Amino acid sequence: MIDETDAGVHSAAGDLIELSHSIHSEPELAFDEHRSAAKVIDLLRSRDFEIETGVAGMPTAFSATYGAGELVVGICAEYDALPEIGHACGHNIIAASAAGAALALAPVADELGITIRVLGTPAEETGGGKVLMLERGVFDGIAAAIMVHPGPFDIVGATSLALSDIAVSYTGRAAHASAAPEWGINAADAVTVSQVAIGLLRQHLSPGQQLHGIVSDGGLAPNIVPGHAELLYYLRATTSESLEKLTSKAYACFEAGAIATGCTHEIRTVSPTYSELTPDPWLSAAYRREAESIGRTPLAPELEGFRPLGSTDMGNVTNVLPGIHPIIGLDSGGAVTHQPEFAAACVTASADAAVLDGARLLARTTVRAASDADVRARLLGGVDSRAARR
Repeated sequence: MIDETDAGVHSAAGDLIELSHSIHSEPELAFDEHRSAAKVIDLLRSRDFEIETGVAGMPTAFSATYGAGELVVGICAEYDALPEIGHACGHNIIAASAAGAALALAPVADELGITIRVLGTPAEETGGGKVLMLERGVFDGIAAAIMVHPGPFDIVGATSLALSDIAVSYTGRAAHASAAPEWGINAADAVTVSQVAIGLLRQHLSPGQQLHGIVSDGGLAPNIVPGHAELLYYLRATTSESLEKLTSKAYACFEAGAIATGCTHEIRTVSPTYSELTPDPWLSAAYRREAESIGRTPLAPELEGFRPLGSTDMGNVTNVLPGIHPIIGLDSGGAVTHQPEFAAACVTASADAAVLDGARLLARTTVRAASDADVRARLLGGVDSRAARR
């Protein structure tokens, strides 16, 4: 059956590479990926997948289903891009690999006793599309969720950090900065004080904790005391528990800026909180064996946890049901994700090979899981357990 799925990817190779390049050529930001989602949908619909659009109340989220087996495998497709630098995280490759795995598995779905469900998951870079889909029941009934993400090299058991995405706004009082500065309350000064406090806090962070942000609003003109200012910050940690502790300390720093300057302040959540990735050990081991069998050389398991790969809303999924989020390597010429050079690398011959290999490896891993009686029973039992808890 492995040969059949490999042949399925090979026969669809032209369509998959065209899909990857087409999504890359028209980058769209979170929750606005209308063309990108439509391109994936059109390919799957042409191969007789049943399409449901607008799932979880999001216009650019979709579910595409094939088969009627009791074991439902969710294949996650991302397709949002980054501001200014486009697909510098390679989500065009993710979407095309997901579609390729689904097309490869469709001819053997009945024999394997599986249902294939491609989930179009918007807003991974910011917005937490998967978190919203998880909360709104889209992952209900799915036994395992799988996807691949491009990177400079192959990593099977990729780890990520829990993430809190926040905005901190300060309100003071505008005034003429020269004629009447004493009448002003400087919100930009509140930003400065809070960032100094954050900088001093860094000495006392626990291993794996991170803070980084930007000033999104620092005032209007040099001769106006800023009456409003805003920070956008990411707080990250290796676990959700560690993130909670970091959040408490960081919020005190933001409050310090307000107290020191006489401003008021408000902290709001920009995106749902992302949990850390917890890949399923069996699925990861199966993926590793298949990756090695096709000539890829993944990072050794003992090295995988040394550098977590940012944060992803797939972490929330893997904390609820078995899943994997391996990195499929491509030749990026030394560039790393979120650099313009990596965006350019995501439509090279090496990137096209990553699309096809990623599709093959997801399909192969699914075949292995569906064909192993013990693993199959465990995955189905997890679905029943989640349903009972609800």
